[in-house]
This record gives sequence, structure tokens and C-alpha cells, in this order.
Amino acid sequence: MNNRLGLLFDERYLRHKTVKRSLENPERIRSLNETVQHRYDGRFAVFTPREASREEVEAVHSRFYLDQIREHAANPDPYSYDPDTYLMEESLYIAGLAAGGCLTLADEILSGNIDCGYALVRPPGHHAEAGRGMGFCVMNNVGITANYLRSKYQLHRILVLDFDVHHGNGTQDIFYETDEVLFVSLHQRDLFPSTGKTRETGRDAGSGYTFNIEVHPQFGDSEYIYLVGRLLQGIVEQYMPQIILVSAGYDGHRDDPISATSLTTGWYGTVATMLQQYAAEVCDGRLLFVLEGGYNPEALQDGVLATLDSLLAPRISRVGVPYSERADVVLRDHPLKNRWNIL
Repeated sequence: MNNRLGLLFDERYLRHKTVKRSLENPERIRSLNETVQHRYDGRFAVFTPREASREEVEAVHSRFYLDQIREHAANPDPYSYDPDTYLMEESLYIAGLAAGGCLTLADEILSGNIDCGYALVRPPGHHAEAGRGMGFCVMNNVGITANYLRSKYQLHRILVLDFDVHHGNGTQDIFYETDEVLFVSLHQRDLFPSTGKTRETGRDAGSGYTFNIEVHPQFGDSEYIYLVGRLLQGIVEQYMPQIILVSAGYDGHRDDPISATSLTTGWYGTVATMLQQYAAEVCDGRLLFVLEGGYNPEALQDGVLATLDSLLAPRISRVGVPYSERADVVLRDHPLKNRWNIL
């Protein structure tokens, strides 16, 4: 049986840009939509985004922050707010369109029209905290989506997996004190933004519901497969998520310029298959990928295509998880290993 896949892309996402050099630019995904359409020729449903409403955005981001970035977006200096996160005249509209695109796919999944979705959006979002943006991120697309699912559909067990090579500090910040969103992040240690330590495990009702895995530089496919397989299988079986959201960053690829991990294109297909299996077992296949980082356009395109290939493939039995000593040490020393019975 094949998954019913929905894809969301819009040419307006290319309008968030600056003449000054930035790794996060329209060239990352300019050719990807055309390539996807030619490669798959109607094998998935295509959706058009709406703009997230002010109320949907303010349910996650403070009004002070939004007023602040509106002011900076009108400044002639695109980097007046943050040295990495440029803001132009249309940036807030495009960021709202990125968040709204994710909500569009979430509605389609919850209505049963599709099983899984891929939001090919920009700017990325997982670094945007409730009260500030950073690291190319203006609005937290996954955070706004998870909160929307809690509010509109009364979902109270949402699993977020973030495999971007950088820690999703914004998503962690937004849900750090709730057990209704379980946040799992695999990221390279000692990389921007220097958060995501294993000791950061949540607070109050959210204690134990933030699970950070700091991977070592040069970790590759075998270590990542082991980490996802051992960790996610146990968490999924115990938490029983009602939907799985994925912050899909491709900057852990061995050809990406801003990381030292060694993932190949094939890993992104493998992890998509694993997540598809978990979603089919516990939440009726509900699975939503949201694009985050990835700064080598060729590696990014190859990784996204590998993901889509896997999501479109017939469902298969579980992917095998070969043992990795280096990855096992990371889990063995984790403060939440007993909480989630992962070993």
C-alpha cells in the first residue's frame, strides 16, 4: 500500500531574499520544485499555502517580538535585527506564508485527505523562540503547527523529531513546560546555537518531554540509524503520538558547508521510511515533514528527493537497526534513558 502524499510549495517563498550574501537564500530551493514535479509527474497532491493568521502566530510568538521584527523589516539595513537573520519588506508576509503552508498540510492530514505531507517552505523556523528570531528563522513553523493541532484538533500527544544538524532551540523553548509535545532533537554538539545539552529535559509538566541527543562530529549513517531506531521505537510505543512532525534539516549531509557530520543522501530516505513505519503503527500514518536547513543546494535537493521517494514507496516491514558502539554510548549515558526505557 502506498502513502497518500501531499506536497506544498509556492513561488512566493523565493521572494524572501537579500542582495547581501547569505547561506539561506532562494537558490537553496529554486530548482527543487520544478525537479520534483517532473520527477514524480502527479504522484502526489499539490497544495497552495495560506498565510497564518495573526492569532495563530501570536499563540506562539509574543506580540512584542512580532512588533519588533515588523519595525526592523522596514529598516534599510536587512541585518538590523540579527547578524544572520535578514528581514526585508516582504519577509514577515513570506514567513507567515511558510507557517500557514504547514497549517494547510496539517488540515489535509487531519481531514484524512492525505496520510503524510511535505512542506517545502522557507524561511526555516526551528531556531525562532517565542520572543526572538535567529539563525535564519523568523517564525517557528513547526511550533505554530503543533500549537494549532493542540488548539483546533485537541491533539495532546504530538511528537516532534528534529534531525537538523543544529539544535532546534526555538521549538524546545516553546514546548519546554508541557507534556503535550514531546520534542526529540539529534544535533551536532557544540554547534550553533550552543543549546540542546542532554541535561535539558523539560520543566514542570514538561519534565522528561525534551530529549536532546548531542552527536559527535563525523557521526554518519550507521550511528544515526541506530539512534533513531533505538530511541524513536521506544518513545513511540510509550508516548503513542497522535501525529509526528519532523523538522527536516539536510545540513547534516557530508557535503554541507556548515557541519562536520557525515550523513549520506541515502540516510534521509532511510529515516523517512522508519518514520513512516512508526506513524503507520500508532497514529494512522499521520506524518508531516517541514523543511529546515540544508545549505548545499545539490545535497539538499538529493536529500529531499530521497525523502519523497521513501514516502511514496510501498510500506515495508521495519528497517533493521544494526548495532553501533559509538551511538550506544551516547544513549547509555543519557539522563532520560530510564524514563523512556530506551536501553
